Parts: sequence; structure tokens; C-alpha cells
Amino acid sequence: MFLIIGALIVIGAVLGGYTMEGGSLAVLQQPAELIIIGGAALGSLLISTPLSITKQLIGQMKGFFASGDTKADYLDLLAMLYQLFRLSQQSGVMSLEAHFEEPDKSAILAEFPKFLARHHAVDFLADSVKVIIIGGIAPHDLESLMDEDLRVHHEEEARPAGILAKIGDALPGLGIVAAVLGVVNTMGAIDGPPAEIGHKVAAALIGTFLGILMSYGFVQPMSTNMELRAGDAGHYGQCMKAGLLASYKGFPPAIAIEFARRVLPVSVRPTFDETEQRCRASKASADAAAA
Repeated sequence: MFLIIGALIVIGAVLGGYTMEGGSLAVLQQPAELIIIGGAALGSLLISTPLSITKQLIGQMKGFFASGDTKADYLDLLAMLYQLFRLSQQSGVMSLEAHFEEPDKSAILAEFPKFLARHHAVDFLADSVKVIIIGGIAPHDLESLMDEDLRVHHEEEARPAGILAKIGDALPGLGIVAAVLGVVNTMGAIDGPPAEIGHKVAAALIGTFLGILMSYGFVQPMSTNMELRAGDAGHYGQCMKAGLLASYKGFPPAIAIEFARRVLPVSVRPTFDETEQRCRASKASADAAAA
């Protein structure tokens, strides 16, 4: 939603100021310039970027129209972790194995479809729990292992934003390419009427204008948006890591959940009471299902 609103503000401010100065919108209609700049940008993207990252870039761009993680999402995560930690405390860590051999069939995990839809989060939690089940690893080594996993994933998630930023950096240069071609076209008609020459010069300058506008008005802000979203997604993994580590050190489930809650950004961090109420509701639901 804010992507669309921001784009409309950019377009409205630029075109509004242009018309206030007496500019004609008809002059800005230069589809050939858009084809040159847009086509060259797309081609350079395909040249520079492996197919896997290109697919990842397209997938992350779809996320522009989706809301990020909310407080409700983290409440669900904390409630799920609470159930797992409670089961581990009551029946031993080996009782968790069945829930991570086939997560989709787990009675606990199945209650949280949004979590199951996050494949990396499921893999991270499953792999970490399996290491705990195997045993023989010190808490600080387990923390290092989880940190390395999260680091690798964050680097992968950040790659599309970096690629998009480079395309944004290239757009002003591609706008100059379009402008130079326009000047070449103008020189070919230098003996024509002044009005025709003026029109061709204007078209050439619009190439530079479009390249700069597309870069700083759209592509660079989109890259920043993707970068911030990748950083926000990292909090999800950090929350699981903090809770798992606290549970592995022997803290009671409620305290382990508090460790997980405290690593969350304030903007999406549930309060202590909200977390306690959600965990109690989850516990009551699980007890009723088991009865």
C-alpha cells in the first residue's frame, strides 16, 4: 500500500511541479526512451545476476505489497515455542523428535500454519532441535552454530537488495545513453525546421530525466525497502535462537520465552502480559486437544 502511495506522490510532485512551470505533458511521452532505458536495465540485470538470485529478487518484490511481521505473528511464534519447551521439560528432549521428522504432521506445529509456510524458519528450528537431541554440544557452541546459520541466511536474503541497488546506480548512466542516441538522431536532422530539432532535443533530454527519476525516485527506494525487510526477517530467527538457547541451558519454559521476547524490536514486541496470556491460551488449547 505505501509503495503505491509513495510512487503516486513521486509522480504527482514531479509532474505537478513541471506543469506549474508551464511544461507540456505531451512532450514527456517518449516511449522509445523508456524502451532504451528499461530494456538495457533488464538486460544488464540478466547479464550480472544468476537465475536463482533473479527468481529470489522477483519473489522479494512481491513482498512490497504484503505487510511485514506483526506483533500477532511473534505472539504465535512465542506460543509455539512455549508449547515445545513445555513438552521438552515434561517428557524430555527426545519427545520433540517426532514433531520435527515431519513438521506438517506435528500436532503442535500444525496449529501455526504461518510458521510452517516459512520454510527456512522450519528448517532452522528443526535442525537446531535435532542437534540438541543428539547432545554433547556446549551452549556456547550451539549458539555459534545457530549464529552461523542465521548469518548465511541473512546474506542470501540481502543479495537481491544489493543487485537492485546496482541497477538503480546504473539507470542514470543508461539515461545518458538514451540522451546521446537522441542527440545523434537530432544531428541527423540538423538541417530540418527549428521546431523539429527542438522536439528531438527535448526527447533526448527526457532520456536523462527518466534515468535519474527511475533511479532515485523508484529503484533505489525499492532496494532500501527490500534491505529493511530482510533485516526485519532476521528478527524471527533471532527470536527462535534466543528461546532455544535459554531452554537448552535449563531455564523453565516461561523464562526461555522471555529471553526470546526480549530480542524483538520494540515496534513488534508483545508485552509480558500479552505473551503470558497467549501462552496460557495455547497451553489450554493443547491440553483440551490431548484430553
